[in-house]
Amino acid sequence: MWCTARIFKVSQKGFLVSPAEVPPPDADLQHRLDFVQERLAAACRRSGRDGASVTIVAVTKTLSSLMIRKAYALGLVHIGENRVQEIIDKFGDAALLRECPGLQLHLVGHLQTNKVRKALQCVSSIDSVDSLRLAEIVDREAAQMGRRVRALLEVNTSGEQQKYGLAPEVVLPCAEAIAKLTSLELKGLMTVGPLTDDAGAVRESFALLRSLFEQVKQKVNPPRWSVLSMGMSGDFEIAIEEGATEIRLGTVLFGERSVP
Repeated sequence: MWCTARIFKVSQKGFLVSPAEVPPPDADLQHRLDFVQERLAAACRRSGRDGASVTIVAVTKTLSSLMIRKAYALGLVHIGENRVQEIIDKFGDAALLRECPGLQLHLVGHLQTNKVRKALQCVSSIDSVDSLRLAEIVDREAAQMGRRVRALLEVNTSGEQQKYGLAPEVVLPCAEAIAKLTSLELKGLMTVGPLTDDAGAVRESFALLRSLFEQVKQKVNPPRWSVLSMGMSGDFEIAIEEGATEIRLGTVLFGERSVP
């Protein structure tokens, strides 16, 4: 628990951090983060962008709460999780959120409609809204809870059948309908690039998302439309060159997972 009697320091992001509750920095994680930030900065320079325009969402699926605390101690305040049950296991008692003020928890995996309320009890953002029906349920549940939740539309830009996400041709009408909801704040688009070594195909997937983003901006213009979430450990530099404002990184920061 937090109390005013403790001595606090200021983190890299300006949030108050308690030395008694946040573990010392992890040297291996710091080294990997430094390397990522160098690559991020280089990709931004190549595309004429400011490095500060790209946010890292550290994906911590299967990792312990301790590792989340270590990531937070290094200034990684945006945390991504894939599964609602794992979110509840780690965040359900609110201890992590108390210990890490300013932490933003993103659901980046598929959300089943029957788990919306449970997700909304913990998450700051649902980055994987893949249907109008899901958006309407999120909006209804958020309204009942008296809150407004950030959301991104997930788009299947590669056409791979095993992936979730809206077909590109329905993004615009779906965005038009969702923009009218009152408890869901539509902020942008998300995609998962194709699983391939073909850099051209990956770039094409990201360029398509950027094009759809601009179409929605021009024709719908949601009030806080600003987020392009694309790029993961294997392709984030291409994503940045194509306009990503958020990149979702797991393996490149934390190493290979012992559990799938």
